Amino acid sequence: MILETPASVRLHGKGRKERCCPLWPETARAFRLHLEECRIAPHETRSVLLNHRGEPLTRFGVRLILNKHFQDAARHVPSLRRKRLHPHSLRHSTVLHLLRAGVDLSTIANWLGHVSVTTTNRYLTMDLEAKRRALDKTEPVNGREAGRIPWRSDQSLIHWLESL
Repeated sequence: MILETPASVRLHGKGRKERCCPLWPETARAFRLHLEECRIAPHETRSVLLNHRGEPLTRFGVRLILNKHFQDAARHVPSLRRKRLHPHSLRHSTVLHLLRAGVDLSTIANWLGHVSVTTTNRYLTMDLEAKRRALDKTEPVNGREAGRIPWRSDQSLIHWLESL
């Protein structure tokens, strides 16, 4: 983990893939505090997110922690009780956030550790807001124009089609 500017973290993903990802300054500050609390040297090469036994946090541990905090939030915000949240939701919401910020798909694929952009396409589901923005970029069909088919009155086109 490199916490100097620009801060970044080295991640190990599926298939032993390794990649380096940038961190927001706020995230780097949070990691610095965490490393101080755990008495881990900033340039030490080891897992920094540990479970209660001091072992690397697994995806199951992440799910447990996320669920605990989600249930607590649902007590304060009852509408959350109908929602489903899992660790992969964080990945999906990050992709959506990056897309809304205008980040291109190949950069997102690289960030996620995908070899192919096709794999990244599976993560993309347009939400209602994105659909509204797409609709706003178009013009509505004028009611009078919708029923009119301009090529029907073009006799030269009709004659050419009949000659085929």
